[in-house]
Amino acid sequence: MDEAAADTQALAATLAAAERGDAAATAELFAALYRELHRLAKRQLHAHAAGSTLSATTLLHEAYLDISRRGAAFPDRARFFAYAARAMRGLIIDYVRERRALKRGGEFHLTQLDTEIAESAAQDSGDLTRLDEALDELARADAPLAELVELKFFCGFTFAEIAAMRGISERTVQRDWAKARLYLHDALRGD
Repeated sequence: MDEAAADTQALAATLAAAERGDAAATAELFAALYRELHRLAKRQLHAHAAGSTLSATTLLHEAYLDISRRGAAFPDRARFFAYAARAMRGLIIDYVRERRALKRGGEFHLTQLDTEIAESAAQDSGDLTRLDEALDELARADAPLAELVELKFFCGFTFAEIAAMRGISERTVQRDWAKARLYLHDALRGD
């Protein structure tokens, strides 16, 4: 057995143990995938919380706490990353909502020297909330499509990487991506 196959097999065993609720396996999984998760956290913050004071490391650690508290099931790598993206998305949305809450002075917007970033973040927070609701609706209607959106849009995986994770063709992933985009487009327009 080559080294890559052995690593894949070890990761599958760790995923299975984490799924059974083994806290040590969850911690080991987190440590093994830390670099990829940190990249995911940076991407999430860059795309959805520009100008915030939340750091990628803080987001990553908060997501880990959320994952370990809920004892989520991870039958494969794709589900793990989709769940991590979902946890990070939820944390960012909660953070943005908290920052904008009126009881915390949300009607006042602090700006730095570069006001364009802060203004775009303030405008995008409503869009982010609507996208979150649309993704939750899609997950209720078709969970695999919602997971695909999280892997592609939030995790930044390519169609080829997602196809390999899921064991399907790249063309199938592309067709599913088109369906998911259409569903979300209609949901965001309110149709």
